[in-house]
Amino acid sequence: MILSTVRAVVLDIEGTTGSASHVHDVLFPYARERFADWLAAHRGEAPWTELMEEIRTHTGDPRLGEEGAVAALTAWSDQDVKVPPLKRIQGLIWAEGYARSTLTGHVYDDVPAALTRWRQAGIDRYVYSSGSVTAQHDWFAHSDHGDLGALLDGYFDLSSAGGKREPESYRAITRAIGVPADETVFFSDVGEELDAATAAGWRAVAVRRPGDPRGREVPGHPTVPALDDIQLHRRTRREEETQT
Repeated sequence: MILSTVRAVVLDIEGTTGSASHVHDVLFPYARERFADWLAAHRGEAPWTELMEEIRTHTGDPRLGEEGAVAALTAWSDQDVKVPPLKRIQGLIWAEGYARSTLTGHVYDDVPAALTRWRQAGIDRYVYSSGSVTAQHDWFAHSDHGDLGALLDGYFDLSSAGGKREPESYRAITRAIGVPADETVFFSDVGEELDAATAAGWRAVAVRRPGDPRGREVPGHPTVPALDDIQLHRRTRREEETQT
């Protein structure tokens, strides 16, 4: 598959650039077991204060204490509710795990080469995930392929862009990166996210890794099993000069 006139790619993580099972079977339980300990260890610090305010806002209880916060976080985690305070504390806990080398981020084998090709082609490379920007950065900086941070130009999450099934979130990213919507390609394994991206004027490609129980195709979108199954090209200098 070949796409031309591409100036930026935006990548999902879970199920697209990294294993969904790694998230659900390793990272989520790791954070869940440490909610109470993290809050107790950081009590009164700025991140603790900001997090508690977020949790109180989302629960609607302005007097919620640590015990109630842990209960809310645990319930959100068990139900995989994508709310900013849960994603924030998960990212903070994972950061400590990465720093201790007890965690690594899973990245599929084709991803580093794809990012390198796109960088060499002059195509900007971003990540957009429901996980916090901190968690995304750590995932790639501490990946099982080494530090991939230099291959990425930026990160977006629920707080900085909005929900991944909302077209306005993709419009917000377009404004932030300064690349026309029709020259931006989004890669994800979730049809509703791809639908939202195309509604915002982006181009979208589904990624369905081998063995995905949902099947090999995402209805309504071109689908590839890996990033090396697609070629992206930026406009040539002559084409860009013709457009100006």
